[in-house]
Amino acid sequence: MALPVDREIDARGSHCPGPLMELIRGSKSLADGQTIAVLSADAGSKKDIPIWVEKAGYKLLAVEEQEGGVARFIVQKVARKS
Repeated sequence: MALPVDREIDARGSHCPGPLMELIRGSKSLADGQTIAVLSADAGSKKDIPIWVEKAGYKLLAVEEQEGGVARFIVQKVARKS
């Protein structure tokens, strides 16, 4: 079953740190609980994106491996605790 995604960014043509920067930029417009997916063919994303997600306090819901060395990262914005 596919996870629902509110926004998707195709960063397959970007090289490190491009996919991460596109995720950061895209996540700013998300409301709490919304999800964003990023497609990346850059090998560095497999390390960089999970690290940023944890630091940002978001939740990495899935990393889906696709054909051609592409990974699809699905991230959920989590409400900040006051």
